[in-house]
Amino acid sequence: MRKLERYPTEGPNALWQVYKTVNPLKSVKNFIFIQLARYCPYLPLKNAIYRRVLGMKVGKETSFGLMVMVDVFFPERIHVGDNCVIGYNTTILAHEYLIDEYRLGDVRIGNHVMIGANCTILPGVTIGDRAVVAAGAVVHKNVAPGSFVAGNPLQVIRSGEPEEEQRTEACGTGRL
Repeated sequence: MRKLERYPTEGPNALWQVYKTVNPLKSVKNFIFIQLARYCPYLPLKNAIYRRVLGMKVGKETSFGLMVMVDVFFPERIHVGDNCVIGYNTTILAHEYLIDEYRLGDVRIGNHVMIGANCTILPGVTIGDRAVVAAGAVVHKNVAPGSFVAGNPLQVIRSGEPEEEQRTEACGTGRL
């Protein structure tokens, strides 16, 4: 279940009222730096932009592929763990503007997570440690640690491994 904050609106649709909730100058600044990061092939610079300019929490040695689009209005609500790979052209959203309301939710991506190309991650989602999200998936619900998920709607292909199996695999011998 996604964890979302809901804010009802009156009058025109919620997106039409976006600048009541987000400073327009912040939006322009974020847009410019997100576009720079999207095309930047140098991972340390890309991560520096995400951390220092946009306020995202980005772990050590995390790699964002080219053309990744992070939330323009609320990038500071995106948290990505250590040693993750976010695939080409993935979109990570922390907001949804609808007709009668807008919704906000933190996106939390654990450590050692692999997200394939062309995925969409919706607000309020948590992706557990060592999870794998197949290319083209729409992540509209939480993903358990160690799981492999795919598709739209999102389906669990393989559920998370029990902790004992993970330790055995890490040992490499099959014995502890």
